[in-house]
Amino acid sequence: MFGIISALGAASSWTYACYLWRKQTKYLSAAQINITKNIIAFIIFFPIILTFDFQSSFKDIFILFLSGIIGISVGDTFYIISLKKIGTRRTLTVEALSPIIATFLGSVFMEEILPFKVWVGVFIVSISLVGVAFQKTINTQYIISNKDRKEGFIFAIFSVLCAVIAAALSRSVLTQSDLNPFQTTEIRLLGSVFALLPFLGKNLTYSIRMIPLKIKLSLLFATFLGTNIGILLQQNVFKLLPIGLGWTLLSTSPVMALFLSGMEGEEVTWKTYLLTATTILGVGIVFI
Repeated sequence: MFGIISALGAASSWTYACYLWRKQTKYLSAAQINITKNIIAFIIFFPIILTFDFQSSFKDIFILFLSGIIGISVGDTFYIISLKKIGTRRTLTVEALSPIIATFLGSVFMEEILPFKVWVGVFIVSISLVGVAFQKTINTQYIISNKDRKEGFIFAIFSVLCAVIAAALSRSVLTQSDLNPFQTTEIRLLGSVFALLPFLGKNLTYSIRMIPLKIKLSLLFATFLGTNIGILLQQNVFKLLPIGLGWTLLSTSPVMALFLSGMEGEEVTWKTYLLTATTILGVGIVFI
């Protein structure tokens, strides 16, 4: 049960953080937002570094380090670019692909055998979310060009692939070592910061100084909510649930994003609400 609660908590915290990060793309680039949030998140959890035995856990730390580079450095940068181009709901909805990919990876590479009803639930959730992705909505605040729409979906798909691969690497460590979710979160953040350091320059420092205090506080809150809390809860999911089942629950973000649609100027249709209901049905089938 704690794994389920962690998954839904991670999905909701990530959803609201994405909404805040999209607003910050007016002031900072995707790479700047990503490296800033990762450095802040790493500093918040820094005391956890003192609990590591780097020598005896070198292999596990290396795998988590790689997971942070793939999932947080590369994947989150693609994600934020997609947020800017196509908005919160559409970007989150591309995660419709991730339950199937994650379930497949778990079955093939990690020998996680799931009951037939779980596959049915994953399929229903995925199809429903794909339907949500292609629903046309009226946006009164942002005009999305065809070019931005195509590029946004491409970046979102790449970010999902990065996230699922990183999740598989994290789960392999969490199930085979004594490292806890706090420790694995900090190692992944360390990997992401290391990979993004070459992009840390004077332009970033200058840009952060120039943005309004309200935006700085918003960035700090989004980081704590989406990166620290979000990744910590996500690591609990990877430890407690099979990757396919866990990722299905983590992918309920588009349902939660509907509550933010109005704030982004979107008018959601009844078809989207119907598809959202079938998404909830799919999740329910998994736990019958």
